[in-house]
Amino acid sequence: MSIQEAYKKLLFQLYELYDNREAANIADMVIEYVTGQQKTDRIIHKTIPLNFQQQEQLENLTQQLLQHKPVQYVLQEVWFAGMKFFVNQSVLIPRPETEELIDWINQEIKNNKIVVKTILDIGTGSGCIPISLQKKNQALNITALDISKDALKVAEKNAANLSTDIIFICSNFLDENNWGKLPVVDLIVSNPPYIKQSESISMQKVVTDFEPHLALFVSDENPLIFYQKIALFGKNHLSKNGKIFVEINESLGKDVAAVFQKEHYEIELRKDMYGKDRMLKANFINN
Repeated sequence: MSIQEAYKKLLFQLYELYDNREAANIADMVIEYVTGQQKTDRIIHKTIPLNFQQQEQLENLTQQLLQHKPVQYVLQEVWFAGMKFFVNQSVLIPRPETEELIDWINQEIKNNKIVVKTILDIGTGSGCIPISLQKKNQALNITALDISKDALKVAEKNAANLSTDIIFICSNFLDENNWGKLPVVDLIVSNPPYIKQSESISMQKVVTDFEPHLALFVSDENPLIFYQKIALFGKNHLSKNGKIFVEINESLGKDVAAVFQKEHYEIELRKDMYGKDRMLKANFINN
């Protein structure tokens, strides 16, 4: 089987699950992973045959994809902020809107709008936020926490692979008894669970069947629980003029803003590239 034949076969199978564009993107990623050949090289060398090991590997990957498993988990890698991160089902797949949150913070630092030496990342998952921030700002001292030991293993692996020095802590942030062990910092950042349980009904199987629910969902009764806790925590754990940056549910922008305003923060809501409320910055005005 040639590279071109393998690509076309995979693409045809993926059409059953994805629209044409997404199917083509996934097929490109998988064939490049198996052959080591980028798209332009595969066009030039399209008649090169796959060896036996490559055919076996491709068949194994295809079967996982046909079970709706996200390609990032199948290949155990994802590109984020220009870097390749290891991922598995213990962590969320990093997404473009989180890159936008990081870009916002980096711009604020670059333009001297905020002075930051220390950062705390709450709910770090794969470690994509603290690692990406430190790669752009190498002098930053960053602590990152997560309730999941398995997630922290992934984050620690990524930090080592990408030559960053992050302090990782396993802790249940919602338990206020644990707050005394956490540092006072210049900036708090978080992409916490913010999808209401009731919203899972309308979500794709690639998300609900494979990504960790602990990192995705909050109860319908109190979907703002993490923001409420972060707002309270920040009052005693932010240095003077410290800031909070959080990713938010697009449908709850005003509600999240109200949570921080109630605790005497000045806030700025920011939309993502699709015009949806997805990020918030908060400054505690009683400092």
